[in-house]
Amino acid sequence: MSQSTPNYTPTSSTQPSAVAAPPASSLAASRKFGTFALTFSICSPVVYCAVVFLNWPLVTFWPATDRLVWGYEGARAGEGPNMLWYGWTLTAILIAAALGILAVLLPERITRKIPLALVWILPILAIPFVVYSLMPWWRLAFR
Repeated sequence: MSQSTPNYTPTSSTQPSAVAAPPASSLAASRKFGTFALTFSICSPVVYCAVVFLNWPLVTFWPATDRLVWGYEGARAGEGPNMLWYGWTLTAILIAAALGILAVLLPERITRKIPLALVWILPILAIPFVVYSLMPWWRLAFR
């Protein structure tokens, strides 16, 4: 068998297999990616709440007619209700990504001071606003 495949080296099942460590230059090990991910995670819930409060959807989707339009478009006769959630989410993602890119451009001595606890504190603080903004749907559900 070894004559037909010269590069073949048989391994025994009793040999321990080494787990490959990620290369030092991987994106996950990058300090800049860590700064981007941290800033994006912190800014996303705050930006989402602001976008919903200000009603700034990037797009409005009409599921009954399968129509997608740029920006906000109010109710239209015969087209059913519109869906703004997609637009709010896209707007929040783009703004949070832009803030993450800006944070990457800051010096490391500044970005090291960003508290990691904000990644879980801000989403928890956003929950009451999200629940309150959904109150009309709660009222309809419990009629």
